[in-house]
Amino acid sequence: ETLERYNGRLLLRPYGLVGIRGDTDFLLWQVAEDLDALVELQTALNRTDLGAYLSIPYSYLAMTRRSIYEFPAAETAHEQRLVIRPSAAKYLFVYPFIKTRAWYALPKPERQRMMDEHVRVGRKYPAIRLNTTYSYGLDDQEFIVAFEGDNPGEFLDLVMELRESEASSYTLRDTPTFTCVQMSLWDMLDTLGGAGAAQAVARRPARADGFTPVASLPDLPPGTAKRVYVANDAVALFNVNGTVYAIANRCTHARASLSEGTVDPARCTVTCPWHEGVFSLETGRVLGGPPVHAVATYQVKVDGDTILIASPHAEAQRLTVS
Repeated sequence: ETLERYNGRLLLRPYGLVGIRGDTDFLLWQVAEDLDALVELQTALNRTDLGAYLSIPYSYLAMTRRSIYEFPAAETAHEQRLVIRPSAAKYLFVYPFIKTRAWYALPKPERQRMMDEHVRVGRKYPAIRLNTTYSYGLDDQEFIVAFEGDNPGEFLDLVMELRESEASSYTLRDTPTFTCVQMSLWDMLDTLGGAGAAQAVARRPARADGFTPVASLPDLPPGTAKRVYVANDAVALFNVNGTVYAIANRCTHARASLSEGTVDPARCTVTCPWHEGVFSLETGRVLGGPPVHAVATYQVKVDGDTILIASPHAEAQRLTVS
């Protein structure tokens, strides 16, 4: 229940390691826009009954940023990597990564040449998805590397081939490695013992209407906006004259946070804070500026003081708050 309460604050994906690694039972992949959400979640977990029995042998902090290397053929993919969005892949392979100081002493064109080889190898395994995040100055490692895929054998082959690349000789450390199995939160907890997952689900049934609670109405007064998370998606909530709207938070042009944009109540639009793209809050359509693609919209429902949203729709469903 504690984890579920944070659905609107951050993206959280649970993975199990029971039977795979001896010193770790589960992994929580947390993605947030700020450190405060991570601190608050861990503080809340520490206060639970289970928290008294948990230890944290490993914890890795990293951020997204643009790579200093150029990969023109994969420009779109690299733009997407500015926003971490875990996939539905069954397995996650994670490890910290540190380059040698000799690597940084090389001229950038030389490093680019070796990275080009590295990328060519990776493209031979399209079923394996890479997420690279940066930890310089934030944590002990320089990078956190997270691969997603459905076949551990393919990942093994990829890593073996990468070991033969020239860039690999400049690796200082790339352990420990965690092979994780994606599962529901209840299934993950079930691997720890206690009541079975079926009993747990029965104690806290999912909403039959498909709506997910994401925010409290008092936290979104008229004229304000708020960023929340649902499953893999960041969602922007807007209260315009008592009507709540929900659209995908990321601008389709340059990934800016639309929850930080400027709202025009008369037109019911939001203007992107980066390149002034204008989107309809009702339909998600582009009404001005450089964006080409619309943003997804979500159904909205208010139940008492709770704001709930459901899956994206072509046309926004709105609800007037009385």
